[in-house]
Amino acid sequence: MTVQFMQGNRACALGAMAAGCRFYAGYPITPSSEIAEILSRELPKVGGKFIQMEDEIASMAAIIGASIGGLRL
Repeated sequence: MTVQFMQGNRACALGAMAAGCRFYAGYPITPSSEIAEILSRELPKVGGKFIQMEDEIASMAAIIGASIGGLRL
């Protein structure tokens, strides 16, 4: 086991991936923009999908559709 020091948003993004998250559809807005930025780079490395949506409503529609399709969000 190793100890890593990191910012909270990075810990949130990497923790979600460690828990099995493989899909992210979001609208970049402070303070969560950094989470989206990290996931946009890291998800494709593990076969995940990242989609930047045009607004919050579109984000929710994509998340609901992915959930119904069986993806872990």
